[in-house]
Amino acid sequence: MPYKMRRNFAGPCSVRAAGPDAWRVACGAPQEAQIVIRGADTRSASAFGAPVSDLGIEWHGQRALLTMMSAGRVASSEAAAVIVHESVPGLYAALPLAEFDSRARRFWRRVFLLVRIPGGRLLLGMLARVSRKSA
Repeated sequence: MPYKMRRNFAGPCSVRAAGPDAWRVACGAPQEAQIVIRGADTRSASAFGAPVSDLGIEWHGQRALLTMMSAGRVASSEAAAVIVHESVPGLYAALPLAEFDSRARRFWRRVFLLVRIPGGRLLLGMLARVSRKSA
């Protein structure tokens, strides 16, 4: 599977420090993403302070090149690591997840009801041991 070696994020991105050499970038609509930048070049760290309007990331082996536009200025920086997390809508919709029928739902409701009452866990454990011996 080919990897994307370049990503561009347009729109307002807020940047905040997440450590001595790390930043967390949150980009809003239309491309909602959370970006973690670690080991960025400190010379252009001042560009991280203002709201970023455009952010470009290029991965080159062990380094990443960041290009950002902030307040009409363009700044570039190298980083040791850049992690991009984008949410995918409907990610689990296509998975064949198990569904319980009415008998199974009733059974699990009773189990969780037993666990909530005082001494219910002990009673449930005892019922499990008795049913295991009889099987």
